[in-house]
Amino acid sequence: MSYDDEGAGPYVGSFPKGFGYGPEDSEPETTAASPEEQPRILLMGLRRSGKSSIQKVVFHKVSPNETLFLESTNKIVKDDVSNSSFVQFQVWDVPGQIDFFDPTFDSETIFGGCGALIFVIDAQDDYIEALARLQMEVTRAYKINPNIKFEVFIHKVDGLSDDNKIETQRDIHQRSTDDLAEAGMENVHLSFHLTSIYDHSIFEAFSKVVQKLIPQLPVLENLLNILISNSGIEKAFLFDVMSKIYIATDSSPVDMQCYELCCDMIDVVIDMSCIYGSYDLWMSTRARDDGAFDGDSSAIIKLNTNTILYLREVNRHLALICILREDSFDKQGLIDYNFGCFRKAIQQVFDIKKQAAAARAKTNATRAFPHANGIAEGATS
Repeated sequence: MSYDDEGAGPYVGSFPKGFGYGPEDSEPETTAASPEEQPRILLMGLRRSGKSSIQKVVFHKVSPNETLFLESTNKIVKDDVSNSSFVQFQVWDVPGQIDFFDPTFDSETIFGGCGALIFVIDAQDDYIEALARLQMEVTRAYKINPNIKFEVFIHKVDGLSDDNKIETQRDIHQRSTDDLAEAGMENVHLSFHLTSIYDHSIFEAFSKVVQKLIPQLPVLENLLNILISNSGIEKAFLFDVMSKIYIATDSSPVDMQCYELCCDMIDVVIDMSCIYGSYDLWMSTRARDDGAFDGDSSAIIKLNTNTILYLREVNRHLALICILREDSFDKQGLIDYNFGCFRKAIQQVFDIKKQAAAARAKTNATRAFPHANGIAEGATS
């Protein structure tokens, strides 16, 4: 690993609510979307289904055991996740007791700007009531916004055997599909995920949800395919470091064990940077809530299976982790060169995104103040 004392340093302990998301001088600055423009992810479900625990573990680095002491949510809790990468969205933790059919409830506001609706079902409880609630909420949300991605987290599966997990998922899938068909919603697609906060399944499931909200995903996947095909790499992930969500991977299937190894590697790199980084750099990072990497951060882990994990930073909040055989790593110079080309391509995608955001902002300003140019010209004449 290498760390430049003049760059941003490591961060230790639980990350605060902001996670240090924000532009920096040493990476391409992006125009952050306003909260109204950011896609919104709704966490919904019955009380005590585990919604708040999911939010705390994934986005606040809270230990799963600490979530046992969380109080039940009684109002909508909003988290704004807006870093300098492609991960820009809001997470709304919606209390289970909210009645969306109450005429005083503004469903248009909630579902209108929603990008994804995650319905959490407690797999260890009787889920008949939860399925009825799922059908009602999906039906109401789809009528308001048919572009919503509907995701079902079959949660707390850590307490089930492998056979029970499969049977529970099959039963919930069949019942929910039949309920929607009876309601005349056959064209609504639900995606199902088996999740637990006690392993990496919740991060993997959230990764798939977030990827659906990234318009640049096909471009990123194509860049990763080109990288691995020309570098002897078997698998590559593009990670948002703070949340351990992978925002893109190549087209080959994702092996859960490989993903878990990559997540563990991120934890190791952050912990090592905390231990061996300079004290001044560490203190300044804590004060600014910046990311974990500097401009030259990298790490190599050799496993006893002749497999190598190779991490390279893309920018302050994005990291590329490659999995490859040890003999393929003999050509590290080629891999590093190709990575440099990959990082330049990512920067170009950043620039295009920034230009598009600036164009949208200009268009919105023109619509709001159609005579602004005339006023300015008159003032200067």
